[in-house]
Amino acid sequence: MTRKTLLTYGLLVIGLGLGGYLLYQTFREHSVSEIVESVRAIPTSNLLMALLYALGSYVCLTGFDWAGTRYVEKDLAYPKIALASFIALSIGQSVGLSGLSSGALRYRYYAHWGMSAEDVAKIVVLSGFTVGIGMGVLTGIVMIINPAESASVLKLSEAVVVAIGIGLLAVTAGYVALAAFVRTPLKIRSWSFSMPTLRIALAQVVIGTINFALVSACLREVMAAGGDVSYLKAATAFVLANYAILITHAPGGLGVLEATVRHVMGDQASIGSLVAFRVIYFFIPLFIGLPLALIVEAIFRTRKARRAAGGPDTAVETASA
Repeated sequence: MTRKTLLTYGLLVIGLGLGGYLLYQTFREHSVSEIVESVRAIPTSNLLMALLYALGSYVCLTGFDWAGTRYVEKDLAYPKIALASFIALSIGQSVGLSGLSSGALRYRYYAHWGMSAEDVAKIVVLSGFTVGIGMGVLTGIVMIINPAESASVLKLSEAVVVAIGIGLLAVTAGYVALAAFVRTPLKIRSWSFSMPTLRIALAQVVIGTINFALVSACLREVMAAGGDVSYLKAATAFVLANYAILITHAPGGLGVLEATVRHVMGDQASIGSLVAFRVIYFFIPLFIGLPLALIVEAIFRTRKARRAAGGPDTAVETASA
């Protein structure tokens, strides 16, 4: 076992332990019946809107892969991109270490459709950039418009928070400028990265920001039963929770997301709203993605077997498309 593999497993174990501890601290004062009643208190209309926002987010996530395939100059059909993206991210976001887990699943599908390992690696890297850009833009907007909430949580002055927000937006503007004017690969020691085209970079900004805005809206909807929760406050809680998740590497942000949102929102984040958000945004896609992955794998194997036998695979080709 390599040192990198040991480090990966070590981070996963630490993240699981920390996530479990935070989850226990968040829920330890509540019985199962209290949690169930808290979930039931959320209006059906809010749950349906939360589901709609979650669906919109996963559609945006397919745009991450669309931008990646265009970056590697592969004209892959969108239905195939959407299939690979949804399966990879619905599973990867819950399993943890999303870049590795979803990257492995992406490779399984994109390699089947004729892409090289290098192409898939570039798609995963560009998707990571889109995540960072989207989170950075939404964080910048939230910190500039609503600095008081972030300042209270981060123990910083509002002026510093606003400056951070402006800095995040400036970094994004710099990325777009590089995409517009720099065509030679950027080199940092042995690492080389070719900037995407301006069109792709702008797509990353738009799709990435809308994605995180939709997830924040999903969170706000399930918390609405606990009072008049502003969208900006919910967005603040969500972006800060995401940074905490990145630091801890907890699978699916388990425990970390709940503890951070609870810390920012206080009593407005009921136990039921936290459970409902995890079910809607993580568990439901996971329970759809897992059987879908098995079905697609069965189709791939059937197609391979028919090719080996020299038989027709037209029907399977259509199904896998």
